[in-house]
Amino acid sequence: MGSTMAVKGFFQAVSFIALIAEMMAVYEDQVGKFDWRQQYVGKLQNVAFDTATQLSRRLVVTTEKNVIAALNARTGELFWRHVDRTGPEGRIDALLTLGQDAVTVSGGGRMLRSWETNIGGLNWETPLDAGSFQLAGVVATSDSVKYIAVVKKGSLSLHYPSNGHQKWMESLPDSDVVQYEMLYSGGAGVVYVLGVAPQKHLTFVAFSVADGELIQQVTVEAPWIETLKDVCGMVGSGTLVCVEPFSHSLYLLTLETEQEMKQVPLQSLALEIEVFQPKIITYQPSLASSPLSRFFLQVSPNHFVLLQCQNGVVSLVRDFAQALLISFATAGEKTVAAVLFPKPEVVKTSGTSDAHEGSSPEEAGLLMYNIQLYLADSGRRLLETTITFSVEKNCGRPEQMYVQAFLKKDDSVGYRALVQTTDHMITFLQQPGKVLWTREEALVEVVTMEMVDLPLTGTQAELEGEFGKKADGLMGMFLKRLSSQLILLQAWIAHLWKLFYDARKPRSQVKNEITIDNLARDEFNLQKMMVMVTASGKLFGIESSSGTILWKQYLQNVKTGSSFKLVVQRTTAHFPHPPQCTLLIKDKESGLSSIYVFNPIFGKQSHVVPPVLHHPVLQSLLLPIMDQDYAKVLLVIDDKYKVTSFPSSKYVLQQLQELAPSIFFYLVDIIQGKLCGFRLQKDLTTEEIWQVVIPPELQRIVSVKGKRSNEHVHSQGRVMGDRSVLYKYLNPNLLAVVTESTDPHQERTFIGVYLIDAVTGRIIHESVQRKAKGPVYLVHSENWLVYQYWNTKARRNEFTVQELYEGTEQYNSTAFSSLDRPHMPHVIQQSYIFPSAISLLESTITEKGITSRHLLVGLPSGAVLSLPKMFLDPRRPEIPSEQSREENLIPYAPELPIRPEWYINYNQTVSQIRGIYTAPSGLESTCLVVVYGLDIYQTRVYPSKQFDVLKDDYDYVLITGVLLGLVFATMITKRLAQVKLLNRAWR
Repeated sequence: MGSTMAVKGFFQAVSFIALIAEMMAVYEDQVGKFDWRQQYVGKLQNVAFDTATQLSRRLVVTTEKNVIAALNARTGELFWRHVDRTGPEGRIDALLTLGQDAVTVSGGGRMLRSWETNIGGLNWETPLDAGSFQLAGVVATSDSVKYIAVVKKGSLSLHYPSNGHQKWMESLPDSDVVQYEMLYSGGAGVVYVLGVAPQKHLTFVAFSVADGELIQQVTVEAPWIETLKDVCGMVGSGTLVCVEPFSHSLYLLTLETEQEMKQVPLQSLALEIEVFQPKIITYQPSLASSPLSRFFLQVSPNHFVLLQCQNGVVSLVRDFAQALLISFATAGEKTVAAVLFPKPEVVKTSGTSDAHEGSSPEEAGLLMYNIQLYLADSGRRLLETTITFSVEKNCGRPEQMYVQAFLKKDDSVGYRALVQTTDHMITFLQQPGKVLWTREEALVEVVTMEMVDLPLTGTQAELEGEFGKKADGLMGMFLKRLSSQLILLQAWIAHLWKLFYDARKPRSQVKNEITIDNLARDEFNLQKMMVMVTASGKLFGIESSSGTILWKQYLQNVKTGSSFKLVVQRTTAHFPHPPQCTLLIKDKESGLSSIYVFNPIFGKQSHVVPPVLHHPVLQSLLLPIMDQDYAKVLLVIDDKYKVTSFPSSKYVLQQLQELAPSIFFYLVDIIQGKLCGFRLQKDLTTEEIWQVVIPPELQRIVSVKGKRSNEHVHSQGRVMGDRSVLYKYLNPNLLAVVTESTDPHQERTFIGVYLIDAVTGRIIHESVQRKAKGPVYLVHSENWLVYQYWNTKARRNEFTVQELYEGTEQYNSTAFSSLDRPHMPHVIQQSYIFPSAISLLESTITEKGITSRHLLVGLPSGAVLSLPKMFLDPRRPEIPSEQSREENLIPYAPELPIRPEWYINYNQTVSQIRGIYTAPSGLESTCLVVVYGLDIYQTRVYPSKQFDVLKDDYDYVLITGVLLGLVFATMITKRLAQVKLLNRAWR
């Protein structure tokens, strides 16, 4: 009988799981309706234009995010993209284009690959021998590429471009002293490898291409040279040109004939040098040809000179003062140099931006630039080849330029330019300055984000204040309401007219573009402003329903590696006060911080002056108290344990003095393994009230996580099968501290989890997972905690869930106080096997907390799984009972399922997931989800289905017809009843 009940309970559970899977499925007609994905590649490292046709249709690029991709030259969209491993193992070290193939060296010389650039298919791949990668190049003979050369710290190897097989590999002499950094093939069956012993000498070694025989080894004294990178370059037929910064001289060395460097003072070229920061820029028209005899010498960041080296004589071709960037390009047999200048004169902006037409660039907040084309042979400027473009002042400055030149029908040279700015924006330009497309590649490094409600429309604002104020009087209030109703009527008529007008157009011509001007909150508050902060210091305002970038702001003084914290101090609910966001920026090196205040809807910097922080910041805390303008108070604690308040008005300081005894915060010292609790004093000083030390020699703190301040708990308890109530332990001050053992041995590794009250420092619960190691992913919400780790003994990923309960009696049902809790909570714990590695873990959140909770699990494949929390219930019974079935508890199974229907992004994968952000909407059933990494994906999830919204296929016509039929039937029945009563009265 017991086994029959168990089997029956099992089939009930399976049916229930199948029902859940069906509810969470995405229908085909819903794809792309409520979600969108934007794909990026990252900051460019190498760019190669498709030269198979005159007008290149694609650009092959490699980026710092270990990506090789092909971009559509007309639209900027991706043709294809391949993402290698994260970290140094997947770094792309070199890119070579051989016709329709692109050859890459990746992983520090670990792998040699060839890609087909049309479809992105892998032609072949070859693992390389171990060694520190230096450079890659080609060996050409008779104007054709014969081999691919790979130089490592101690070896040179040649490979066939058709299959990647190795022809030969030879050791480089004196590799323990000499750093080999340059490769040259003159086309005569000899390949040269050049290296330098820092501050000693220059060495070049010649090998036979046929069999790898060492032909020549020459050492040249050069005590001033430290590296060949950016200081030396090959020009002409085997001439090495180097620049020496101290004596302001060039040095020449012909590899085939000379064994001593020839000095050429720059004074002999009549150059005026004030700041000397030299750099040599050479150019090779094609991989199979010799380098150009003309080369650029960068004298300073804004000064370039074009020089020519012919028969051992260096001559000046042209001087480019005030130039920012230069780039060589080849069109047919012509080689040109593109030079980017800032445009000093003020002109009207025409053809660059319609929004600023008729105003000067300075008035419109634009910086103007010119790209001009010059012949490399003579330095003569080509007429009618200028590209003029503009960059907003709140964006970055040009940093890199890549040029694709081509011959027109009249044999003149045309070109396109790809410009990358310091804020990682890519702009593709063509003559005379038309912007073909732009890409915001800074969005691959989103570090934090917030969602802000959109403001009310004008009509909604009128409706909010249609009754006016009491001081307006009765007649004023009546007129106010009358005018607001007229405005609403006018808006309704305009909306009907627009619907009628758009209905007459083809669907392709109907445009519903979202701009700053028509931003408005929708009926269910599903549209929000996504404020994203990137690692480069660029801020974005993105409309959540379409992914449209509405504003962007680049913070020029942000250094690499800075950390950010974004808080919303005032929302759009306090009209007419504008919404306000505050960004706390902390420099990695100095530890000093700064505060940037801005309007999240329009992206403009606020007129509110933030405080200047003179000491490194340890902690920041957003309090629920507000100033007179409804801005929440931000407390910043520095390394002197002094507190700075922002805003710091008299009203705010008075509130802080009154509430100081109830304001607590904590600090974490990971190095010393110490957690300290502090309380605020009335004079804005702090008092340490508790301290917890976790021995750093045994375990280290890897994560400290509290609960979200905006989450709501709908139910204080769970109804049991016997109709009793098990009350939750809802401590808003609870911290989850995760530690990992310092001993890497598999048998002695462990994961520790401590639940600590941040007010009293009391350890509520502690648990240890032995033979386990990180990375640990954690979600802390309501009365439960879920974390994932790697089980080293069983070699699998596991989830552990902990739930805290007070018991069947609640100590205080009105308010929770950490200072008045005599009893410890009862902790229930259970573990599960998860059949996949994970990248991130987050939970859904709704406005009132009524909807069931789901866990959003980011997988390494780029998929995001919506796992119902009910599967991670520690009270799941091994043997179902009548009471467990009454509670709808699923029978315990050690392995958690992964069903394809649970993927919220179906085939819209997000590579290199960095974060998952969830936010409530105006509908209790709906949670907004943003997944960001190398891509950005936004969607909606419905953990308990859409119980508060009618379905999309709701039959309005049928319901309307039934209602009208009932109304007419009622009227007819009423009439018949009256006639019947009248006839009865006459009888």
